[in-house]
Amino acid sequence: MTVDVQATRDVVDIITGGWRAQALYTAVRLGLPDHIEAGRDTDAELAKATGADEQGIHRLMRLLVAMGIFEGSDSTGYRGTRVSAALLEGPQSLGDMCLLYGEEFYAAWGHAHHAVSTRSSGFEVAYGRSFYEYLGQDPATARRFQVTMNAASMFFHQVPEVFDFSGRKVVDVGGGGGHLLATILGATPDAQGTLFDREHMMPKAREHLSATVGLDRAELVGGDMFQGVPAGGDVYILCRVLAGHDDEAVVGVFENCRHAMADSSSRLLILDRFVEDENSTVLPALWDLHLLVTTGGEHRTLDRITHLLDRAGLEITGTAELPMETTALIAAPHTP
Repeated sequence: MTVDVQATRDVVDIITGGWRAQALYTAVRLGLPDHIEAGRDTDAELAKATGADEQGIHRLMRLLVAMGIFEGSDSTGYRGTRVSAALLEGPQSLGDMCLLYGEEFYAAWGHAHHAVSTRSSGFEVAYGRSFYEYLGQDPATARRFQVTMNAASMFFHQVPEVFDFSGRKVVDVGGGGGHLLATILGATPDAQGTLFDREHMMPKAREHLSATVGLDRAELVGGDMFQGVPAGGDVYILCRVLAGHDDEAVVGVFENCRHAMADSSSRLLILDRFVEDENSTVLPALWDLHLLVTTGGEHRTLDRITHLLDRAGLEITGTAELPMETTALIAAPHTP
């Protein structure tokens, strides 16, 4: 029997992916990117700075250099790369993402078989409660999740390029920490905004909007989008807030937005990732399965979201592609 060496290598590369992820997580947990940036570039210096075993650091760094996270060696000195630069502490850091994925999400994926077999959350098996309940009871993880969401939102700056917000009242439903709304208002000086989310999000959103566009242009309203949304908006935005909820709940949110619209010229802007059942690329399919494992949720196909919009009295009038395989859908009320 002839052994397919390439197939064997492919399998090994796939099944050791979790090891690589945990190595990167460990580097971030130890603060290695920042230590190396500060000039601590040997195993001994990194061990002293982190309190870790020197040989453990040596073996971890050997792998991280091979992965391209760092360059150099103990004898020549370690140096940062473009990848490690993305992990340095700061507003755009992906460090919190690595910690969240290396801890809570990694534990949830340990129950992927359960999630797929039962179409329910593996996170609940790991932690005994839903992901969102967990966030509500663990402020540190909730903060890390919000920072992760913001850091992964590199498409925000392009949203004003695919939709004209000039002179409009913008209602960001489930707007989180206010980063998207601040980006839109910053790019559109004559627009006004309302950030709508649950009460526990208000302090962080108020802090960010106050520091960026000012609270004279951005109103903050606490509430539940499944019960209703602020009335009188010209544009309602739903950015990555639908995946964790079933179809009936999503239709209800769409209906709430339609009923709250100022008039027939108002629009609903949906920013999300959609899956395709034919010729799918890896990232949307991977994120969809991740949603199942963590929240029991899912990404939807474009056809399916179109059907849900139709049930709520809305129709798609335009689309635009954004980075990270995100799509902008523009929906309008049905014409009489």
